[in-house]
Amino acid sequence: MLADRDLLGSSTPASLAPVYLANKHRLTPAPIPPQWILEGEPQARNRHIAGSTDGLGSTLMWDCTAGRFNWFYDVDETVYLLEGSITVVDSAGQVNHLRAGDTFFFPQGTRFEWTVPTYVRKIAFIHVPMSRKLRVVTRLGRAVKGLLRGRRAE
Repeated sequence: MLADRDLLGSSTPASLAPVYLANKHRLTPAPIPPQWILEGEPQARNRHIAGSTDGLGSTLMWDCTAGRFNWFYDVDETVYLLEGSITVVDSAGQVNHLRAGDTFFFPQGTRFEWTVPTYVRKIAFIHVPMSRKLRVVTRLGRAVKGLLRGRRAE
């Protein structure tokens, strides 16, 4: 499958309104839960780009206007910023300033406070982690499958 080349292109952010209103990447509203918003009126949108065959992973494009909000991660998420910048602060107070071209990992079960000064657009790679028990069962299944394959070759 070929990538949609327009997804990575810049929205030419001369000012906030035209970037957000142009919507050349065909993103749809994805409101931030109101109880997560700490400051401003951030407007978020996204677009599902691809999903994994096992249903445990997906890739999305997401954008957001200025604001400050909490984000609670119930999945692992790796982001690559395409435009704009953000500041994220974890629950221990560790501050990270990210800008276009940066990559960052948000582990499942964490909370980060996001500050978007004007506008941000990112690609998000989302993965639903398997429980420890399910990982063990999966490894055992692969080992048995490997043993069975080895016997067929004899």
